[in-house]
Amino acid sequence: MKVSVTTIPFSELDVDLLLVPVSKDDFTESVAALKAAFGESVSRALCDFDGELSKSVVLYPEKARARRLAMIGLGDKTAADTEIIRQMAAEGAAMAIARQAETVAFVIPNAGLDPETTSQALVEGFVLGSYRYEHYKTQEEEKTREIQRLVLHVSDAEKTCRLGAERGRVIAECVITARDLINLSPDEKTATALARAAEKSAKKFGYGAWVWDKVLIEEEKMGGLLAVNKGSVEPPTFTVLTWEPENPVNQRPIVLVGKGVVFDTGGLSLKPTKDSMDYMKSDMSGAAAVIGTFEAVARLDLPVHLIGLIPATDNRPGLQAYVPGEVVRMHSGATVEVLNTDAEGRMLLADALSYARTYKPELVIDIATLTGAAVISLGKDVAAVMTNEGEGAQTRIEMMEEAGQRSGDRVHRMPMYADFKRALKSDVADLKNVGGREASSITAAKFLEHFVDYPWIHLDIAGPAFLHEAKPYRPRGGTGFGVRLLVDFLRTLASPKKRR
Repeated sequence: MKVSVTTIPFSELDVDLLLVPVSKDDFTESVAALKAAFGESVSRALCDFDGELSKSVVLYPEKARARRLAMIGLGDKTAADTEIIRQMAAEGAAMAIARQAETVAFVIPNAGLDPETTSQALVEGFVLGSYRYEHYKTQEEEKTREIQRLVLHVSDAEKTCRLGAERGRVIAECVITARDLINLSPDEKTATALARAAEKSAKKFGYGAWVWDKVLIEEEKMGGLLAVNKGSVEPPTFTVLTWEPENPVNQRPIVLVGKGVVFDTGGLSLKPTKDSMDYMKSDMSGAAAVIGTFEAVARLDLPVHLIGLIPATDNRPGLQAYVPGEVVRMHSGATVEVLNTDAEGRMLLADALSYARTYKPELVIDIATLTGAAVISLGKDVAAVMTNEGEGAQTRIEMMEEAGQRSGDRVHRMPMYADFKRALKSDVADLKNVGGREASSITAAKFLEHFVDYPWIHLDIAGPAFLHEAKPYRPRGGTGFGVRLLVDFLRTLASPKKRR
């Protein structure tokens, strides 16, 4: 979708649909301006519209070059934030799609936010709200007509609006990269195919990608990844992504680790099909988020030295699948008693976290659809965030929570008290791979913590990564959750005085 900014009077915009936000605060003034531009059709529409949030009305004015005019309620302007802007923009995108509009203009609302921030949020919401995954549809008449062009109308601050709009477009497109990877059919999404997708992205956008095959993984003694892969006919991969700008703000790299289980049957601890295994093509959502984040970092040219690690395999019950009771020697040398083969994500993440030590990182962030318990605790809108206690822990958590609030990919902290690790005590190995039902999202994080000796943040995105029911700008299926969160977090590190 092409995105541009203009100061041309909105009555002169030649588009299929003109979207005008109207707040309750400025309702009288806004309606008067619209009447002056478009005539009495505006007055007649007011019986169905009062500026309340989420309300809208479409009319067909005679005095306009735009084929349709839609007023969208912004509600109380003083309460408007970036998330409300995104959701309002997504509603506008839905209206455009329903009317098969190919060209759309959106008047940037005066919502008390700076123009750059408002423009970014509006474009993010509109582009993400217009997303439809129709890769496998074969009947052209059943496919959604794509919106070709979005024009933002501004009265001033054109330069800063343009900056925000361009950033919003780039970030939204990188979220869509992650969505497309998640939504891909499992038969087309082997570990090798995921690695090749990362290589293709790296070549296109100018960051590095190095894919390890099974031989290299065996040489590196990544026992957790190899154990999960034993039931598969497809070999595992381990992909290393690199972004090394000329003058990074960090002397030591930040490492992103994404869980890349391309399909999860549960292994011999087989999942039920309905509402469980049938959605497990999404179990590589963490890996997809890392790839989308690298695309965004490269396209935005952020001055942050970044490494990405993606351990990938499927988890199946075939061949010589690892079994409950098996003891696995991990990359770190630690031994793990496997009591549930469906707790596989932590096994391959642990190897990647152990390998991350070789970079002497400033910070490591892992992102994974790790536990159903996170969904029970926080639902489908919010991800769990945890960190190892010690120096800087509070600052790390606060920075990630603030990035979540700004980006709309919200996170909520969970405790990491030392007592939680007792549940992982094994009689035959260094630790078990599961700690029981109680606090299982936390004990999973405590398992991962065993393999880190550096500042670390864990993001459990099991809830918001894949939706069964659509939300305003998040569709059914893969959402790309985590890309906007991580990009905002990294932008803040790169320029802490320019937080949006």
